[in-house]
Amino acid sequence: MTLTLYDAARCPYCARVRIALAEKGVEFETVEIDLSDRPAWLYEKNPAGRVPVLEEDGRPLPESSVIMEFLEERYPEPPLLPADAADRAAVRCLIFRDDELTDPYYAFRRGEGFEPFDVALRKLDASLAAQPYLAGAEYSLADIALVPWILRARDMLGVSVEPYPALSGWVARLEERPAVAAEAGIVAAL
Repeated sequence: MTLTLYDAARCPYCARVRIALAEKGVEFETVEIDLSDRPAWLYEKNPAGRVPVLEEDGRPLPESSVIMEFLEERYPEPPLLPADAADRAAVRCLIFRDDELTDPYYAFRRGEGFEPFDVALRKLDASLAAQPYLAGAEYSLADIALVPWILRARDMLGVSVEPYPALSGWVARLEERPAVAAEAGIVAAL
């Protein structure tokens, strides 16, 4: 079985998949896509023309959240979803609602003001004040799903996480994980 990731280093959605693959210890080949000059053949793999696309034995699978679920099913160890069905659903809800963070992030990146992104960061900070990870006591796909935007905000947009103490602690905990530390290194090099 050969896995190929159609990837773009700057893309936070690709980062999710890179982190999940690393957490699972799965070997894969990478095809780097230039997002400013997408090859026509990419649209055959994903009609939306977006990355990431994970291809297994010629079968392309687009959409980062779907890919993360696929990896969890295909490679169940180590688990990145809780054992309890209700807890798994809660993780999926956090991922499904990622736009509560990503929309204000992209608005800020476009120069539309920091306040909405600050509100999103404060909300994350408040949820992390009561628990070490987004979905509770254990690291999960929810953490993997959101940390790429925080790393990019911090390292590419100059947003300090220090005013958000619980969020800052969460980032520090996540960066102790080799998969997230590797992603932070990719972001730092962009």
